[in-house]
Amino acid sequence: QVQLVESGGGLVQPGGSLRLSCATSGFTSDDHPIGWFRQAPGKEREGVSCITGGSGSTVYADSVKGRFTISRDNTKNTVYLQMNSLKPEDTAVYYCATEFYGSSCVFLRPSGMDYWGRGTLVTVSS
Repeated sequence: QVQLVESGGGLVQPGGSLRLSCATSGFTSDDHPIGWFRQAPGKEREGVSCITGGSGSTVYADSVKGRFTISRDNTKNTVYLQMNSLKPEDTAVYYCATEFYGSSCVFLRPSGMDYWGRGTLVTVSS
């Protein structure tokens, strides 16, 4: 079955870095877009970044552009989110997700994604 498993979250000081991983199984992940989404306490889930299948084009939310980098290693069926210059407002549970039909990922729309991981908590605090 389709599975996505996030890892790499933790506590980091403002200005620090973390790399999140999304390990996929049960489908040919390089054929499908994989997105990172996040949900802060009391807020709606929002899109952070997406990487498409095939060409590997990338999309970023304005709030993380220039600080976060999404990438994929098809040999490991894993997608990464490198997060630099972290801010307290980046604190959230981070989820990876994929879609088999549609274009929700490239528009960073959580509602259209088909499969989700369980999330990993990122806390940015001094």
